[in-house]
Parts: sequence; C-alpha cells; structure tokens
Amino acid sequence: MDKAEFTRLYGRWLPRTPSDVRDFFAGYPGVWWIAGGWALEAFTGVERPHDDIDAGVLRADLSMLRTHAHERIDLWAAFSGALRPVASDDTAELPDGCGQLWTRRSASDPWEYDILLSPGTAQQWQYKRETSIRMPMADALWERDGIRYLQPEIQLLYKAKGLRDKDASDFDATMPYLDARRRSWLKDALEPTLPGHPWHDRLR
Repeated sequence: MDKAEFTRLYGRWLPRTPSDVRDFFAGYPGVWWIAGGWALEAFTGVERPHDDIDAGVLRADLSMLRTHAHERIDLWAAFSGALRPVASDDTAELPDGCGQLWTRRSASDPWEYDILLSPGTAQQWQYKRETSIRMPMADALWERDGIRYLQPEIQLLYKAKGLRDKDASDFDATMPYLDARRRSWLKDALEPTLPGHPWHDRLR
C-alpha cells in the first residue's frame, strides 16, 4: 500500500518531533523513549524524512499510559490492519497481535504518535521477537535535552527484519557512527534471529 492510499484509508499524520513527545510524556511515571528513524537521526545527526514519530513504552505499563492519556488524547489499538479505541477505564486485554497504539485528539483530528509496546521491565529492555536478547534499560537508552532515545544498534535490529529501502538507507547512514562494541552487539543479535542477513558481513 502506498502512502496516498494509506492516508486515504486511515487518515493523515500530524508532523511531530521528539520535543513534542517529551512534552506529551511530561509527568508520565513510566519509562518512555523515542524509537525509529528519529532515534537514528538524533544519534548520527544525519537528517532523513519522517512519515510519523515512534515512541516506546513498556507493555506492562499500559494501565499507566491509559491514565496519563485520559482527557489528553485518545488511544487506538492498531492490529492486523484494524483499529480499536482503548478507553482509559478499559481493563480488557489488547487484541491479539497488537504491538502498538495510535493516538489522536478526536475522530476529526490527524494522528499524532505511534506508541510501540515493548516487553521487559523498567530495569531491563527485551527484544520483542526474541526475549532472550536483553540489555539493562539504563544501557538501552541514551538521553539528550530531556529526551530518551533507543540506542542505534537496537533500532537497527528492529529494522533488519523488514529490510525496506529506508531501512537499508538507515543502516548505511548509521554504520559509520557505530563503534566496535555496537557493531559486535548487533552482529551477535542478528545471528540467532536472522541468520544469513546481508548486514552480518558488514558488521565484522
């Protein structure tokens, strides 16, 4: 599905920045961070286009997120091409396959944030596709100007599975900024999850 058809079906996205995400999460008691292309751009300084902005929270903190979002913004469970509203007092489990929440002020407003739901705890980050791949949360995130970002090697691990043109471009742009430790971690994480991945040899 191309961007025009996606927008026709689901509606447009409001341009948002990491500073907007920081302001939205002000006062939120849980852990949050910026993921996706914005996290890589912040780390490298290499600018790239953005369709939206991805924020991450712990799936276990969903109740806190519901409370925080109440009367600020509406949460929608995004799963299998479908959307379902998530009320602040809704205690039901999210639909099977739901790994993210879209947010908007009302049905007549554009979407604002794509919030990714991550396994793990406030002390430990876990890779959602292979939870044996872990890192202390204090090491998995880095911070600048009050904004926490996912480390680039972790973000590239997420991007490796899809390997879209923009993912390959992000890898090419980020590689020169990865030291030996970061390259080694990504290579070791790719081996059990995506054996034979084309990035593997470039990480030697």
